[in-house]
Amino acid sequence: MRDDETTPQTATGTLSPGAPTSPGTGAPAPRTGPAPWTLRLVTIGLVLTALNLRPAITSLGALLEEVRDGLHMSGSVAGVLTSVPPLCFAVFGVMAPRLARRFGPGAVVCAGMAAITAGLVIRPLIGGTAGFLAASALALMGIAVSNVLMPVIVKRWFPDRVGSMTGLYSMALALGTSLAAAVTVPLTDAMGGSWKAGLGIWAVLAAAAVLPWIPLVRARAAGQEPSRSAPAAPARPEAPELRITRSRTAWALACFFGLQATAAYITMGWMPQIFRDAGVSAGTAGVLLAVTMAMGVPLAFVIPRVAARMRTQGPIVVFLGACGLTGYAGLYLAPSGGAWAWALLLGVSNCAFPLALTMIGMRARSGAGVVRLSAFAQSTGYLISIPGPLLVGVLYQHSGGWGLPIALMAALMVPQMVMGVLAGRDRTIEDES
Repeated sequence: MRDDETTPQTATGTLSPGAPTSPGTGAPAPRTGPAPWTLRLVTIGLVLTALNLRPAITSLGALLEEVRDGLHMSGSVAGVLTSVPPLCFAVFGVMAPRLARRFGPGAVVCAGMAAITAGLVIRPLIGGTAGFLAASALALMGIAVSNVLMPVIVKRWFPDRVGSMTGLYSMALALGTSLAAAVTVPLTDAMGGSWKAGLGIWAVLAAAAVLPWIPLVRARAAGQEPSRSAPAAPARPEAPELRITRSRTAWALACFFGLQATAAYITMGWMPQIFRDAGVSAGTAGVLLAVTMAMGVPLAFVIPRVAARMRTQGPIVVFLGACGLTGYAGLYLAPSGGAWAWALLLGVSNCAFPLALTMIGMRARSGAGVVRLSAFAQSTGYLISIPGPLLVGVLYQHSGGWGLPIALMAALMVPQMVMGVLAGRDRTIEDES
């Protein structure tokens, strides 16, 4: 991977975003960095984009019962609906590097926000389950490509502030996730109780996220931004990528990523329904989901820093898994009596996601190795996570209660802990290739 393809530094005949040129020579003028207004615009775009990467999912979880009733949807079909996000992330996320090389990451993210807007507008208006699923897939396609390209944009425009900018958009992502879970039901009630309005209102936030990217897309079209703006390695299979499949650490990390994603999407899709069936009000159930999601805001900063100082990350994996098992036990024994405690514990357990991302960076020696490992672990992991929410829906429908689904969630936590301990060992994929 070449430096002039990933950082906003100048190269012969190619300037950083927003940098002026001397007429006739192609040499940079004294100011070689991006203009301050450009960086502010990118920052606003990153924050607004991150805010929109989960509301399409968590707002649906808060209103899942109303959507099922309105569309006459069975529990099994609702399980399919909760399995759509990881499927779209696995399928459409692979397309992101190639699209970014062709059109530029800013243009792809702009199109992604437009797709989210269109999907969120269309899905409440289309009658029938098939149309609802198709419109949801459109929104999730926009989320998938944007999710993949956020680190690319951070690396390109803020090469000296990768950590702080990543923390900023990670915090915004967690905030958008919890905000949608907390206020969707109150907003729905304020707008007359229509679940269609409660889901569609989030299109306004997505539409706002389109605006900051438009000047950047125009700047690229005018030749003010290098066209080589996305890393080439993820989209071009080479021999070293094939060797990753022979690495036990890579497979352990992919399984750990997939199992923690399974737990996260089951939580986002079904936890409000578990509380509501236990007698908790719809509004409180949404707030409980928001509490679970909000735990990712502070812990997303703490866990990676602690993990990076440890030679092996197994102890953190075990701690997070123990919190998850305790939370599931509470949901089974006293779902309404200790609802706030179970929401907090499951929120801590769901912070296996930033830990998985941290381990991806630690289990390879080179930048190219990290890219290949990340592509393998995330694409394989999202595929692994697809059946979980669907199976929960099937068990819920056929058993008539939450005993079996909760038992499944707890059972999946055990292999997650095992795979996480194996992935957290002090070794790299290069050692095993």
